[in-house]
Amino acid sequence: MASPGGSPHNGGWGRNSAGPEAEQSEDRKPQSDEAHSAFTPPSGVPLPPVPEDDQPTSEFAVPSGLAPEPPPEPEGSAFAPPSGQIAQPQSQTQTQTQAGQHPGFVAFTPPSGIPMVRLTKDTPWQDRMRTMLRMPIAERPVPERVQRQEDETGPAAPRVLDLTLRIGELLLAGGEGAEDVEAAMFGVAHAYGLDRVEPTVTFTLLSVSYQPSLVDDPLTASRTVRRRGTDYNRLSAVFRLVDDICSEDVEVTLEEAYRRLVEIRRNRHPYSKWTLTVASGALAGAASTLVGGTWLVFFAAAIGAMLGDRLAWMASKRGLPEFYHFVVAAMPPAAVGIAVSLAQADVQASAVITGGLFALIPGRALVAAVQDGLTGYYITASARLLEVCYLIVGIVCGVLIVLYGGVRLGATLRPEEALGGVAQRPVTQILAAMLLTLAFAVLLQQERHTVLMATLNGGVAWVIFGALHFDPVGMNPVASTAVAAGLVGLFGQLLSRYRYASALPYVTAAIGPLLPGSATYFGLLGLAQGNMNAGMSSLTKAAALALAIAIGVNLGGEIARLFIQAPGAAEAMARRASKRTRGF
Repeated sequence: MASPGGSPHNGGWGRNSAGPEAEQSEDRKPQSDEAHSAFTPPSGVPLPPVPEDDQPTSEFAVPSGLAPEPPPEPEGSAFAPPSGQIAQPQSQTQTQTQAGQHPGFVAFTPPSGIPMVRLTKDTPWQDRMRTMLRMPIAERPVPERVQRQEDETGPAAPRVLDLTLRIGELLLAGGEGAEDVEAAMFGVAHAYGLDRVEPTVTFTLLSVSYQPSLVDDPLTASRTVRRRGTDYNRLSAVFRLVDDICSEDVEVTLEEAYRRLVEIRRNRHPYSKWTLTVASGALAGAASTLVGGTWLVFFAAAIGAMLGDRLAWMASKRGLPEFYHFVVAAMPPAAVGIAVSLAQADVQASAVITGGLFALIPGRALVAAVQDGLTGYYITASARLLEVCYLIVGIVCGVLIVLYGGVRLGATLRPEEALGGVAQRPVTQILAAMLLTLAFAVLLQQERHTVLMATLNGGVAWVIFGALHFDPVGMNPVASTAVAAGLVGLFGQLLSRYRYASALPYVTAAIGPLLPGSATYFGLLGLAQGNMNAGMSSLTKAAALALAIAIGVNLGGEIARLFIQAPGAAEAMARRASKRTRGF
């Protein structure tokens, strides 16, 4: 009698010889010792031959006389294309594989992962960091760089975060867009070895969060931007510092970065206050010439703008908010225009007032606001637009106070006189546009080597606008302004790539000739004279021109980035933009 378990051969034979009934009994209840012994052949019955080793039997073998079942379909995969998806040809699959794309159904993540985006070192740091910011965190590549560490234990994270916030503060206070500020903060943090960093930029608050690992507590620091100033010389110096930090060819330690940052903060402005006052007068005079003024109009507008500039300085020294700076600065140009009209002098009073308004319109803040809105920073864009509205209201209050007084005194202001001779003096108009851009660049405290290129860019903008708006083309002024502003943004981005610097010094001053000074004045004059329909129509036109300038500048910059892009970044941007457009 065999043992209850039987030998291996016996046990295997007994389980196979029992047939389907035994398998069904096994499914119904567990086997016991008696059940095992029931398969042992009784005494006197010979054992069957031992199966050959090369053809072992199996409990899953199909009994004789039964047809084998068809093989089941292969188990589906989460990465396989769904049913009904047409397979691509082999040539197309090879082409996509060589291009770094996943062949087949591209809406699903490939089993091998998303191809890594390689950001070459030849592209500017702005493009590399902007590409990473526009990608989801899970798909961001690790930047190829040499970490700048203070010792072998790694970078001092709190000090790196503090340096990052201080650099972002200078950029945001200088007028840079929120996306460019985040790109700079991202680049500085990555250069010093902090990979898991998330910067956040709003209109007045900067914050950055760093998480060393998935199990460590994150470090978060913030900084408030309380004071803003227009100094593109300082802005360019900060860009050079960030470029050196992000470059692998230059070694910048934390101590050296702090030292250079202190020097940037203490750096004196390149132009004195009186130089800025003269520049504001030249800007107003050139703007009055653009709208048809003569040489007498030029000097009258210049005098009014310089008086307004000195009053604004006095208000600033007394600690008044910026709103009142614009109120008092708008009053002298309007007063000079009213005085010229009351004196019955042969001077176009409307051109005098229009020239003074050109120096006050916040074109820089408007362009930055629209740029932030187009790039998805809606909170910052809303705050910037609100700032622009307050400044424009200040200009309106200052001009309307004087215009109401002038109308009561009997001053005759005719809007049509400011439009005479605009298209008949092309050379004078081009020279006036270039002078306006030059004066605007000085007011922005630009570096001297950037003033010439900005001046040429402004002259080109006015040539394009005049060629499209005046005869024989006769295009709508809003469309002509948008095209000219687009070329300004395109040239500015190309020049900034060539210089590895910010695009603002090449763009902001160049849009000066395109600002809607005349439309703003006509709207205010209509309100002062009680003609509400004409006034609101002119103000609406001024708002449309301002938006055309801002959108054109942003579109030109995006076109420049489209053709000057880091390898692999275009595919990532296209994937993110298409999903966002569909509402995902």
